[in-house]
Amino acid sequence: MSSEDLHAPRERMSLHTLTLHQAIVSLMEELEASDWYRQRADDCEDAALKAILLHNMREEMEHACMVLEWMRRSDAEWDTQLRTYLFTQAPITEVEEEETEGGNGGGGEAEAPDDAVRQFTVGTLKDNEG
Repeated sequence: MSSEDLHAPRERMSLHTLTLHQAIVSLMEELEASDWYRQRADDCEDAALKAILLHNMREEMEHACMVLEWMRRSDAEWDTQLRTYLFTQAPITEVEEEETEGGNGGGGEAEAPDDAVRQFTVGTLKDNEG
């Protein structure tokens, strides 16, 4: 998988970037494993084996969530994005708009520990000429 490779010289990367890369690759692997188990379970005709495959799928989901939580705790930018989008009630594509207008996306507190990080944005993906 090409995502396992680094895209810049290792010696030019910070320890934080390298560690985050390990987490991201691990998250991708857990998500992929969860997908494989779900597909196998859907295709399986043996009830006992299907139950095992679904159990394994849930384990992979647990692992993915653990890595995602580690990323949130370890990186202010991930923390900001996850707090903005997860566990909200507003339509997902409108959460950023509500967030930038002073709302909190319909979820609980959306403030990141470091408010300076929240000043960076790519901007809206909506067509403003419409």
